[in-house]
Amino acid sequence: MPDQNDGWMPLTLAQLDFWEEFCFHPDKPVSTVAHYVTIEGPADPAALAEAITRTAAEADALTLRFREMPDGSIRQRHEPAHAPRLLELDLRGEPDPECAAMARMRGDFETVLDLRRDPLSAQWLIRTGETRWTWYNRGHHSVLDGYSMLLLEQRCARLYHHLIGKGPAGESFLPFARFIEEDRAYAQSPGFRTDRDYWAAYLDGDLPLPVLQKGGEDYGTEGLAADCALPGDFPQRMKGCAERLKIGWPDLLVLLSGAYLARRLPFSGATLPLWLPFMSRMGSVAAAIPALAVNILPLLVDIPDGETLADHVARLSGDLRRMRKHGRYRVEQLAADRGVCGGSRFFFSPLVNVLPFDPPEFDGCICERHVLSNGPADGFNITFRSGVDGSGMSLYLEADPAMTSSAEFERHCRELPAFLLHALDPEKAGYSVEALLDKETVAA
Repeated sequence: MPDQNDGWMPLTLAQLDFWEEFCFHPDKPVSTVAHYVTIEGPADPAALAEAITRTAAEADALTLRFREMPDGSIRQRHEPAHAPRLLELDLRGEPDPECAAMARMRGDFETVLDLRRDPLSAQWLIRTGETRWTWYNRGHHSVLDGYSMLLLEQRCARLYHHLIGKGPAGESFLPFARFIEEDRAYAQSPGFRTDRDYWAAYLDGDLPLPVLQKGGEDYGTEGLAADCALPGDFPQRMKGCAERLKIGWPDLLVLLSGAYLARRLPFSGATLPLWLPFMSRMGSVAAAIPALAVNILPLLVDIPDGETLADHVARLSGDLRRMRKHGRYRVEQLAADRGVCGGSRFFFSPLVNVLPFDPPEFDGCICERHVLSNGPADGFNITFRSGVDGSGMSLYLEADPAMTSSAEFERHCRELPAFLLHALDPEKAGYSVEALLDKETVAA
């Protein structure tokens, strides 16, 4: 719960990491998080506005601000004046309402936020047509992660249906202070020590984990990015392969991507550290609190000579299960354990993120979620987005142009989808991973 001293609370390790980033780059909007949801159909605009307003009021993390205390510590507390007030805009009179809405949203999320003074959230409801609205939801990574945005969307949809008489309101979000209390208790628990021992053993040896200096001039700069085409039957092929290999399809995408990256990206050593976001909410109060709870964990990927795809997936899926069992242990603590000093963090590259989440549902409407900003990305990133059943699968690649040339990036945009389709073939489970990665075989 909040400490004495007027409600000021400590920051989590993850929040301290973003505070330090802000101190290095106070003039850059490097960790803004912004989504928007388009709503097409016979929505009730008054109920929609009220649902957004109530959702934002429940999520008290949206009112946080930070302060440097006299003893040098950084604290946070809720500021009622920072609570987001819904801004309603009607752009139907614009020559191109959709373009005008996008320009306004971009202007907002590209604005620098001062974590000490500025409200960290904005909530807009923009009308762009007779039956079309856009809900713009912006925050900062110091208080929200991607799953928090999903929680906000789900809660808003639930409240909307309640307001139009089609269901109960359901449970409100828990207070953010509960998350801080749980985080502090974990750091003093036997589970923390068990998790620490697991990671010390898993990362034992001379394996290098590259480090990034937060004060670099190019920190948070935009890189290469592309949506890569996948065939319409990709989800069916993917789920069929996952069933044959007895693995969940999100993990299958992670392991196939890891195998590709282990042979296509330059790195030193025989083992590739593959960075994976971990939701870190099961069994935690964070399941009902929009907050920065996501962790990032390294999966060590190697490809022994002759190992078949089936054996590779079985071996590394076991590693995935074990690391997730100990996934509460923060990556910032891992860095400290390995002697990474202040002003630095692990270089999260390559990173693979699988996001199987449906957009919110508003009665009788067609809704689509769009991601405008997720914060800074390192090196090379692969993101899969889809519905919970794998439908509507998309593949998005990002790369740092200082590390990956345009020609190399274009090659990855061609070769990664080709390799995935090749590996999903029912006849390929018994092939060696090396054979499946052979460029000429993939091209054929």
